Amino acid sequence: MSVNRIRDLFDRLHAAYGPQAWWPANDPFEVILGAILTQRTAWRNVEHAIRGLRESGLLAAEALDDASVERVAVAIRPAGFYNAKARKLKAFAAHLMAEHDGELERLFARGDGPLREELLGLYGIGEETADAILVYAAERPSFVIDAYTRRLLRRLGWIAGDESYGALRELFLDVLPRDVRLLGEYHALIVRHGKVHCRTAPACDGCPVRSICAAAGEPETGG
Repeated sequence: MSVNRIRDLFDRLHAAYGPQAWWPANDPFEVILGAILTQRTAWRNVEHAIRGLRESGLLAAEALDDASVERVAVAIRPAGFYNAKARKLKAFAAHLMAEHDGELERLFARGDGPLREELLGLYGIGEETADAILVYAAERPSFVIDAYTRRLLRRLGWIAGDESYGALRELFLDVLPRDVRLLGEYHALIVRHGKVHCRTAPACDGCPVRSICAAAGEPETGG
């Protein structure tokens, strides 16, 4: 995929939606909790779950590590799959406490590759969640591939749709500068576009990328 196409897509989305100021959180630890909680649920539910953790005094690694799974599950109930997610939150907190004395700065002191591998080695953290943590919490150059991204690229006609996560991630990392703000903003814009226009049932009227979208019947003529 050409760098011109990738940059043109960003420019169209940015012109349509403006800066997204994503990820909404008070600190990097809260970003990590949100990245885990948002698995298989809408962000509005995550906001309720974060509020529950805050009201329960569980927005800290030591507190999460010490709390029972049941107590954490009650706090995050709005996020759905709360028992499984409680175990995931506690697994991260336990690792941070045991390996890094509860200090994110020590975890984030690792190089980009080793940090990603360490995150992927934790229970409940897959590639999408790990990359969200890398970009939005650790401020490291990576790219988040989610369902919105895959759907958009397929409808544009740029991918077949069965590509691996890693292959799609490299499409962006191979052509974009290692600018963390740009990488995070790009992903956030794709998410916004997926909610506004490129939904499961697409709303093509007024779509800022309609003229280059194969699925809209107006294939790209250049680039």
